[in-house]
Amino acid sequence: MKSYRLIIALLVITPFIACTGQPSTEVSSTTNSDSDKIEVYYFHFTARCTTCRTIEAEAKKNIETLYPNQFKQGLITFRSLNLEEESTKPLAKRLGISGQTLMLVKGDQKINITNEGFMYAVVKPEKFKEIINEKVDGLLIK
Repeated sequence: MKSYRLIIALLVITPFIACTGQPSTEVSSTTNSDSDKIEVYYFHFTARCTTCRTIEAEAKKNIETLYPNQFKQGLITFRSLNLEEESTKPLAKRLGISGQTLMLVKGDQKINITNEGFMYAVVKPEKFKEIINEKVDGLLIK
């Protein structure tokens, strides 16, 4: 019985250990501070698990459905970027990204919601949607 619990615990914890790149933080960085545009970046590697793909799909869907007008006008964008591609490396370096990351960027503000994605995108997608809504709304006000 103990071995089943251990196996289940390892199955639940392993995706978080294997895929998370950085903790969730809100920090300032150096990007264009005069920009009103909100950029949502999903940085990933070539090899991706189901959870990683779900985070990307849910984040993109939520941005498009919560902010359809801003998305169509290009005021809010969503980009999925492979960290193993050379063209992605300069942006990742500028934003301080070294692993899989879901990042909201507006001017000099950065909000990392990677951990929230791993916690909720698969098991509680409505909670994940609420978090995205709260964080983007906060950036729209600023």
